[in-house]
Amino acid sequence: MSAKIAPTRGNMVKLASSLKLAVKGRDLLEQKRTILLMELMGKIGEAKELQRSLEEVFSRAYFSLQMAGLSMGMENVEELSYSVPETEGFRIRLHSVMGVEIPRVDPMDRPPEPCYSFLGTSGAMDGAYLHATEVLSLVARLAEVETSVYRLAVQIRKTFRRVNALDKVVIPSHRGMIARIGNVLEESDREDFTRMKTARRKIEAK
Repeated sequence: MSAKIAPTRGNMVKLASSLKLAVKGRDLLEQKRTILLMELMGKIGEAKELQRSLEEVFSRAYFSLQMAGLSMGMENVEELSYSVPETEGFRIRLHSVMGVEIPRVDPMDRPPEPCYSFLGTSGAMDGAYLHATEVLSLVARLAEVETSVYRLAVQIRKTFRRVNALDKVVIPSHRGMIARIGNVLEESDREDFTRMKTARRKIEAK
């Protein structure tokens, strides 16, 4: 028993209350970990689907780019690419899952608008531009999901450590101290009972 904790009934009641809170906290953390694990598994499955879709779209986009290069010349395609402005239409929102801030990228609802003249371009160039826009949308979605996976994994690891600390250190320690205080108090009660019995016998002998 810790030298700082005197073997009194008051301390035993305090330890029992603390133990009850620790057990309840452990149970709540285990529920949190279960919910986060379910969310994580869903996000991992979503990430795999997005990666497959992205591979397919990348293939189509690359093929369209090759076709545009054949019909217009790669130098012209490269020159037109400089006219494409940087995309700033992403809006990221945050929502909480058991205290974990998960990002959500709003879908790009606006149809792509070519920023180059139709004069001197071809349908293949339009196809390449459309596929590139689709790639951009999927990359943003994949970044959202992968960020969510990382944040969920970090929180699950922290929660596991807390559950482990309660299970392996705090709860056993409290139970051990309560048992030792109980033994000391029980022994003290026996000694008091023995002294009282001895004193009664002496009184009766007189």
